[in-house]
Amino acid sequence: MKLSDYVADFLAAQGIRHVFGIIGGASLHLVDSLAKTPGTTIICPQHEQAGSMAADAYARVTGNLGAAIATSGPGATNMITGVCCAYYDSVPVIFITGQAASHRNRADTGVRQVGFQETPTVEMFRPVTKYAVLVEDPQEIRYELEKAVHIAKSGRPGPVLVDIRDDHQRTDIDPDKLRSFVPDIEKNGSSALDDQVSKCIDLINQAKRPVVITGWGIRLSGSEEKTRKFIEKLGFPVLPTWAMMDFMPSDHPLVVGTFGTHGTRYANFAVQNSDLVLALGTRLDTHGAGSPLGDFARGAKKIVVDIDETELNKFKRFGMDVDLPIHADVKDLMKALNSRSNEIRTTDFSEWGEQIAEWKTRYPICPASNYEEEDVNPYVLIKTLSEESSEGDTFFVDTGCAVAWTMQAFDVKPNQRVFHDFNNTAMGYALPASIGASLALDNKPVICIVGDGSLQMNLQELATVLRHDLPIKIFVINNHGYSMVRQTQDQWLDGRYFGTNVEGGLAFPDFIELAKAYGYKTVNIERNADIRENIRKVLDSPGPVFCNVEIRPDHGVIPQYKFGRPIEDTEPLLDRQEFFANMIVEPLDVSRTSE
Repeated sequence: MKLSDYVADFLAAQGIRHVFGIIGGASLHLVDSLAKTPGTTIICPQHEQAGSMAADAYARVTGNLGAAIATSGPGATNMITGVCCAYYDSVPVIFITGQAASHRNRADTGVRQVGFQETPTVEMFRPVTKYAVLVEDPQEIRYELEKAVHIAKSGRPGPVLVDIRDDHQRTDIDPDKLRSFVPDIEKNGSSALDDQVSKCIDLINQAKRPVVITGWGIRLSGSEEKTRKFIEKLGFPVLPTWAMMDFMPSDHPLVVGTFGTHGTRYANFAVQNSDLVLALGTRLDTHGAGSPLGDFARGAKKIVVDIDETELNKFKRFGMDVDLPIHADVKDLMKALNSRSNEIRTTDFSEWGEQIAEWKTRYPICPASNYEEEDVNPYVLIKTLSEESSEGDTFFVDTGCAVAWTMQAFDVKPNQRVFHDFNNTAMGYALPASIGASLALDNKPVICIVGDGSLQMNLQELATVLRHDLPIKIFVINNHGYSMVRQTQDQWLDGRYFGTNVEGGLAFPDFIELAKAYGYKTVNIERNADIRENIRKVLDSPGPVFCNVEIRPDHGVIPQYKFGRPIEDTEPLLDRQEFFANMIVEPLDVSRTSE
C-alpha cells in the first residue's frame, strides 16, 4: 500500500469528510490519494492560508478534526496564519505538509537548501502547534498520525503538524506491520477537585453581586448543558466572552452582554462592580479584562477555571489576584458542582439584576438616534441583521470594526452560532472560514460579515465559493479603510491616517463590479431606510450573494477603551446597601466615548 493512500484512509477514518489542500510537487501523492478515497473530498482553495482557515472553521463547526494539506516551502509557510488561528483558539486541526525528498535533505551541511522548496517546516510550526514532527521513517507513519490526533484532541485542544517527505509518500508499506501509538493513562485528580469545589461553593454562598463569565472552554469540553443547568440554578448574571456570545439567547433573563475593551458599557459596569467573578473556561485576555489586569473587577473575589495550568499561573505575574484558581476541565467541575447543588444557598439577586437592567436601559448599544441617520449606521445594520436572521443560522465574522460591532449589537437567537478567530483575529479569516463551515454543514447557508480591508486579504476565495455553489451570504462592511486602526491613530497619532485609508496609501476596487465579474448576484445598501429590505433580499436569495454595505469612514466602535485604562467608570462599593444607595454612573465624557 502506498503511504499516501494510508494517510488518506487514516483521515477518512477520523470522520473528516472534506480536506482542504493545494497541490504541489511535494504534495502530489497526498492530494491524489485523497481524491480517490471514498468518504473524503479534497477541496482546492486558491491559497494555502485560506485552506488552513477553512480547516480551522470546519473543526469549529463539527467539533471534530479539521484537515489541510500543502506542499513544501511556500505552500507550508502560507498556512501559518491559519495554524495560529487554530492554536490560539484551541481548535484541533491536523496539518499535513510535503517535504523535500530524503536524498535531497540539507541535513547538517550548513547550506540553506538542497532540495527544491526545502524549508524547515517543523521548526517554523513548532511554536504554534501542540505537536510538530517530520516523518523520517515511513514505518512510523501510523504511530505519528495517531499520536498527532491524540494530542490535537486531548487536554487543551489545538493544531498539529505532520511533515512527510516526497519520496516517503510514494513508499510501499504494510499497514499490518505498522506500530500504533498508545497514549499514557491520565492521572485522576478527583480528591483535589473535591476540595476546590467546596471552596468554590463557599465563595458562591457569600456573593451578593455575582457574575458568571462564560468562556470557549465550555464548548471545547462539551459541557454546554451542564453549565446552563448550573447557571440557571445559581441565577447569576451572565457575561459571555466573544467566543461564547452565542451560548445563550440574548433575550435570556440572565444574559447581560459582552464586556471588555470593545464590550458594552452596561456589561463592563456589571463586572467591575461585582463582588464575585466566576470565570469558566476563559483565560481572561486583555481585550476582556483590560489593562492593567489588576484593575479588572478589583473589588471582587475571583474563581477562574482553566484546563491549562499555565494560564492560571500567569495572573500573579501580570498583577491580578485570583482567589481560587481551579486547574480542571470545565466539564468535570460542572459535574461536581451540579452533584452538590444542594449545598448552594438560594439567594435573591433581584436588586442586583435591577441595577444591571437600569444600566442596560440607560446605555443602549444602539440608541434610537442611530435609526434617524440617513446613511447606514453600523449598529442599526447589525441589529437589523440579527432581527431578520433565523434560529439556527451560522455566522462567521472577520476582524476590526466588523467583529466589534457584531459582538456589541447582535442579538443572538436560539441555536444560532457566531464564529470568529477570537484570539488571532486575522484579517481575511471570515470568507475562507465560511467555506469550511458551509461544507461541514452539508452546504447549509452561512452568513459572512467581513470588512472591505479584510476581504482583500483572501479575495481570491470568492471563486471557491462559486466553484462549489456554496450558499454563503457575504456582507461587506465597506467603510473605505481600516476604521478600527484609524481609531487607534486618533488615540495615539493625532489622527494621522497613513496606511488606513485611500489618502494614506490604500487602494480598493469597486466591490460591486468586482463581485459581478466573479459571477455573483449583488446587492448594495447605502441608506438606513434600505437596510431591512435589502438584508431580506440577500437572505431569501438562493445560492451565493454578495452585498456591499456603504458605511461612512467616521463611524467608530463605541465604547472602545484606550490601552492602559481600566474598563470601568465607577469604584466598586462592597457594602450592599451603600452600593445601591450611592451607585450613580454618569455618561462617559466625549474624549472617553471616542476611544
